[in-house]
Amino acid sequence: MKENKYDDDSFFSRYSMMSRSVNGLKGAGEWHALKTILPEFKGKRVLDLGCGFGWHCRYAVEQGAECVLGIDISHKMIEEAKKRNASPCIDYRCMAIEDFDFLPDSFDAVVSSLTFHYLESFDDICRKVNTCLVRGGVFVFSVEHPVFTAYGSQDWYYGEDGKPMHWPVDYYFKEGKRKAVFLGEEVVKFHKTLTTYVNGLIKTGFKITALVEPEPDRALFNVIPGMEDELRRPMMLLVSSVKE
Repeated sequence: MKENKYDDDSFFSRYSMMSRSVNGLKGAGEWHALKTILPEFKGKRVLDLGCGFGWHCRYAVEQGAECVLGIDISHKMIEEAKKRNASPCIDYRCMAIEDFDFLPDSFDAVVSSLTFHYLESFDDICRKVNTCLVRGGVFVFSVEHPVFTAYGSQDWYYGEDGKPMHWPVDYYFKEGKRKAVFLGEEVVKFHKTLTTYVNGLIKTGFKITALVEPEPDRALFNVIPGMEDELRRPMMLLVSSVKE
């Protein structure tokens, strides 16, 4: 059974109040780094896997993309994307990534933001993306960093004063299911090592062109509580690659 926490009313309500939900790309701590490794979108056919509210779909169109397809497992996400980021050039579809028909040579670029840690197999994704991309097509994605996902709780160890002491990293090489607490509720994610992400791309025919462990955008330090603590450990991993 594919988990879809985002269609839960209370969870979605809390997610909708996050900075990246309210303010779009400028409210995402990694956007300042991610945008530097995105491809040239002008005239391109783009697929967004796990499109959420559609912010990256809209950005691709603003940069001249010919057409964009955004898919997401959450009905609520797709409904919100259609409200906030509608465009004649964007088609939004509600479906699980695993159920999408990755037709050969159907896209010039594939992007995905903070989605693959919800999926068990990264190798499967790489094979499917490689199939649907034209030769020379670009695959760019962000995921939660393996240091962030390893232990599972995704929370700090706190001192008696309630302040974060350190971030736990344990069972790093034991990949698989983790039960994390996100927005006050238990969410199932899948931990993968850095080796799995890198080798998954290489063995399925991609050439890695950029790998970034982004520091948070300093402009958000006074906007999002606790953002300065993101300098203490990597939270995200950004990767750009090309189909050879």
